[in-house]
Amino acid sequence: MSSDRRRSTRHHGIRTRIAGGSLLIAVVVSLFAGLAINAQLERIVRDGTVQALRSDGAQYVFALQARPDDPLQGPGLGTRIAVIAPDGSIPVFSLPTTLAAPLPALAATREVTTVDAGAATYILLSQPVTVGGDTWYVIAGRDEAEETTVLVQMRLLLVGSFALLVLGVAAGGWILTTVSLRPVTRLRVSAQSLSERSTDEVLPVGRADDEIAQLAITLNDLIERLRASADRERQLVSDASHELRTPLAILRTQLELARLEDSSREQLLADIEGAERSATRLSALVTSLLELSRIEAATPEERTSAARLEADVLEAVERARFRVASDDALAGIEVEYVSAIAESGPGDGAAVYAVRADEVGRVVDNLAGNALQAFTEHEGAPRRVSVMLDDDGGQLTLRVSDNAGGLDPAFEPRALERFSRSDATRSSGHGSGLGLAIVAAIARNAGGEIVLRNRPGHGLEVVVTLPAASARPGDPA
Repeated sequence: MSSDRRRSTRHHGIRTRIAGGSLLIAVVVSLFAGLAINAQLERIVRDGTVQALRSDGAQYVFALQARPDDPLQGPGLGTRIAVIAPDGSIPVFSLPTTLAAPLPALAATREVTTVDAGAATYILLSQPVTVGGDTWYVIAGRDEAEETTVLVQMRLLLVGSFALLVLGVAAGGWILTTVSLRPVTRLRVSAQSLSERSTDEVLPVGRADDEIAQLAITLNDLIERLRASADRERQLVSDASHELRTPLAILRTQLELARLEDSSREQLLADIEGAERSATRLSALVTSLLELSRIEAATPEERTSAARLEADVLEAVERARFRVASDDALAGIEVEYVSAIAESGPGDGAAVYAVRADEVGRVVDNLAGNALQAFTEHEGAPRRVSVMLDDDGGQLTLRVSDNAGGLDPAFEPRALERFSRSDATRSSGHGSGLGLAIVAAIARNAGGEIVLRNRPGHGLEVVVTLPAASARPGDPA
């Protein structure tokens, strides 16, 4: 039963719900307003009746006060009056006869009194008049049915007015909602059209700077980001297919050669070693692709302090030094580390950044690895790789510089692209062209940026800046 009601509710459109809600609110408001207005109408009509009763008895009050010795004249047609003399006699009486007996008792009250007179009910008003020290009473009366008739007419008018008002509110809610939702309908139709075909178009934005226009702008931003993400994925698949094809073809050829029966033992070992190198390169390439995909798809939620980031930077520097010490081709290269965090002033270690510590270590690994690889292709002395970390409390700056000759100016604009390698690196067979792309993705994901300061013939400095993020309770230090 409850699921059926939920389904029925979901089938109602926004216009129906808004119009129905407006109708319900209008009915409730009209009900309470009608009750309050009805009370005021009853009071106003009763006040009018009292004023009419005073007017009916006014001529007798005036006659008793101005000409007490003159005989009193009878009332006009339809006027209900009784005058009681001080001795209890009633010289004037036009009220129903059933009121003659209780009339002396009613005269003593000065309030408006409602009295049953057979089939009718009368409203009586007693006005005392003092003449020569004696008290006369002028009692005016009116049938309550007259008052009821006026109230019924006014109530019918009130109910009719509120009914028109309620219907007007419902109709107005329906019309206004229809007009207001017309841009939403256009957005829905446009979105459906965009989903059914491949196009560069976006949703239409209305001329009015309202909530619907802001919604369209936000959705267009989302569409652009989704398209850019889809383009990156397609490009990644295309680039990965292209980059994986060559080492896979080489690996397959080497394995086929190793399978030949007439291959010598030395040749077999050489083919196996070549296949092992190709497999290692494939493994590194796939690992880098997975890492790049994870970084681009991740939402930065961790908050890491500058002190924790520095610890991972130091570990990455030690890994670079170990690589230099274990590779004769890199002998003589100095890997130095300079920290400016301790000199940054009152904000030391207090700021946190939207990046994982191991990702900053990965940045140093990639940049230092690129610098060391560049030294194998460039001769120069002294050979030095410098890593500097600075935290001023609002921004973390990581600089990795070398004097390995810098980048080819023609390659520099494409250096941050995926699978982008210089001619020298490509010919040497080293690298996958993903190192700088991963660094750039980590920087972007943390809200920062990467800048290449290339000095052809001298060296390269890579500057990665990360803005401080607000710390949250429970974030790891």
